[in-house]
Amino acid sequence: MLDVTVIEDAEAAAVSLDPIRARLLAELAAGPASAAMLAGKVGLPRQKVNYHLKTLERHGLVELAGERRKGNVTERLMRATAASYVISPQALAAVQPDPDRFRDQLSARWLLALGARLVRDVGSLVTGAAKARKRLATYALDGEVTFASAADRAAFVEELTAGVSALIRKYHDGDAEAGRPHRIVAAVHPTVRPEAAAGSGAVAQTAAGSVAQTEAAAGSADAEVPAGSEAIH
Repeated sequence: MLDVTVIEDAEAAAVSLDPIRARLLAELAAGPASAAMLAGKVGLPRQKVNYHLKTLERHGLVELAGERRKGNVTERLMRATAASYVISPQALAAVQPDPDRFRDQLSARWLLALGARLVRDVGSLVTGAAKARKRLATYALDGEVTFASAADRAAFVEELTAGVSALIRKYHDGDAEAGRPHRIVAAVHPTVRPEAAAGSGAVAQTAAGSVAQTEAAAGSADAEVPAGSEAIH
């Protein structure tokens, strides 16, 4: 079982979002189970559970873990193919966010577009690497910092911009024949309180900084970030 997998197919995404099927995925992420075992947990007849399981299996969200005899019946034990799932913007290809349509480095929505592209690109890379049975070279850094003031946050952003930009200038070689472009994304955003993440969506007043480097198919660097402001638009 994978720790996390990205759903790129629109039909698979729709299947996973069905409340009953999402519940079944959660149960099967905890361990293999048969339709009969799951029926009591989700409050549905075994036949209906079996129908949902076949649908999930058809879209690669669950797989056969084994079989066992129970009386005169052979039960199929199913398991989730991953512990958790992320739906790629590729599943909504016609309306997926495109950060190249506009570049507003103080916009929370542009940050969302960058994040969506990150999920899409890394999902595609993971899928390709799995098919080729090759390892994927990626790197991510996640941290948290509490700023005493907005001025400190702005100074941090300026130093972060200068540092990352200097590294890009140092190592970027556009003339390298065998070189492969990599995408660099740096982000600073307020930390979401645990209780807010579960419900209200409110954000804390402290800020979290994260820098992620991922190997992208046509990567360029999004590193020229100006000092932050209070605006969220």
